Amino acid sequence: MRYLMMSKASDTDTAPDEKLYVEMGKFIEELTATGALLATGGLEPSGVVMTSRGDEITVTDGPFAEAKEAVAGFALVEVRSKEEAIELGRRFRKIVGDGESVIQQVFGP
Repeated sequence: MRYLMMSKASDTDTAPDEKLYVEMGKFIEELTATGALLATGGLEPSGVVMTSRGDEITVTDGPFAEAKEAVAGFALVEVRSKEEAIELGRRFRKIVGDGESVIQQVFGP
């Protein structure tokens, strides 16, 4: 089962400390070694929104009403169950601290 784990932008303007980088590096190494981590990355805060209605497609700047709603990064993982994905999400949140993440199952090949 594959899950997309998304982390929303933080409300704080403080830069992460060295301890966070070390802990996150260990976490990523572990997930890579077990084969659970398929992809990871950060996302730029801006983007575009595409809306279609009939034959008309509208492209506008976006994609979020507020910066705190923006997805800042993601990890694509392959695990045995939803519970395992949630446990990885818990471990991630403990490393990065306050904030919000969304976990969704990915369907398809």
